[in-house]
Amino acid sequence: MTTTMLILGGLVLLAAGGELIVRGAVGLSQLLRISPLLAGLTIVGFGTSTPELATSIQAAMGGSPGIALGNVIGSNVANILLILGISALIMPLAVNPASFKRDSIALGGSALLCAGAILTGRIEWLMGAVLVLALTGYVWWAYRSEARADDDEAHRHIEETAETTPKTHNGWILGLMVVAGLAGAIFGARLLVDGAVTLASAAGVSESVIGLTVVAVGTSLPELIACLIAVWKRHPDVALGNIVGSNIYNVLGILGLTAIVHPIEAPAEIIRFDVPIVLAVTALLLVQLRSGWKISRMEGALLITLYAGYTVFLILR
Repeated sequence: MTTTMLILGGLVLLAAGGELIVRGAVGLSQLLRISPLLAGLTIVGFGTSTPELATSIQAAMGGSPGIALGNVIGSNVANILLILGISALIMPLAVNPASFKRDSIALGGSALLCAGAILTGRIEWLMGAVLVLALTGYVWWAYRSEARADDDEAHRHIEETAETTPKTHNGWILGLMVVAGLAGAIFGARLLVDGAVTLASAAGVSESVIGLTVVAVGTSLPELIACLIAVWKRHPDVALGNIVGSNIYNVLGILGLTAIVHPIEAPAEIIRFDVPIVLAVTALLLVQLRSGWKISRMEGALLITLYAGYTVFLILR
């Protein structure tokens, strides 16, 4: 099987697996009478990050820390610069100031925690547990504030749950969907990582570069599709919420769980270059959102230009 087939096959299985996991888990949560708001904050939020989780764990266990870490860092950079940029070009992205106060703290704090963990040079299980606990605290905070206020953000999370509700209510079928989704995600991650390692060797570049580009963009495709659908339906707040939530889950949940399963050695080039970049990109997003509480089309074009420059920098460095 060629490298291209490995990567494409892995991405298809990851995307399909993530979708099955989300729909099956949402259906089971309804059978268990779990609140749609809580399901939106946890199941839908974590489910869309399944490709990143499966890929990072597979890479870390396979001795490719550059891909494991590059996948998380690169996905967050791609989410902000590329996916939000494309979405804003189609339609300016408005911000809910009330919810942004909470999520801006969580987004900025998660980026700082991520940077601190990477700068230690080796992310052990204990640091991974700290990251996961921080994510748990964020979800609890968001759930309490949204359940109490019943605001626009609460309605958005409830709508996300409704959109991913499966047609069946059979518990066995829903359970099989989750199991099949997990199997697809695990096998897809293996194909993607194998293809990425082969591509890095053939292209003469580091695994970190492949993780930051090909793997990161590939595992971010579910977020891109979700954002484009949201913009097409004229729900720009949903598009923005998807990216902010995804970035928080990536650095706290994905990086944390991966480190718990297997320690991650941080490559020197990621510490030196990409940690400052992800912090700068996150800060740029926060500043953009504060200026008028929206991302304009011109700002979207700027984000895409910056991502093109970042990609060129990665290839040439």
